[in-house]
Amino acid sequence: MLLINCPWCGPRDEIEFRCAGQSHIARPGPYDRVSDEEWARYLFYRKNPKGLHSERWLHDVGCRQWFNIARDTRTHEIKVIYAMTDPKPEESTP
Repeated sequence: MLLINCPWCGPRDEIEFRCAGQSHIARPGPYDRVSDEEWARYLFYRKNPKGLHSERWLHDVGCRQWFNIARDTRTHEIKVIYAMTDPKPEESTP
């Protein structure tokens, strides 16, 4: 089980949180010029890397705040926790 350090509540068990998938996904637009292919890519295609991956998380059982986590998918080690408005951290090679 992961121990996630909520920016507002402090360290909590993973069961209090909900992962909402890949972060930093830009919605295509303007809406009246988006092709079906672009819209499908936005809705259904996500990265599934082996290594550092940025994810959106919600503290569902606690403060109900959203934040991002950069996590290594090989080891599940959380590298950094940062605000939704912060830029994606630089990827580092192992």
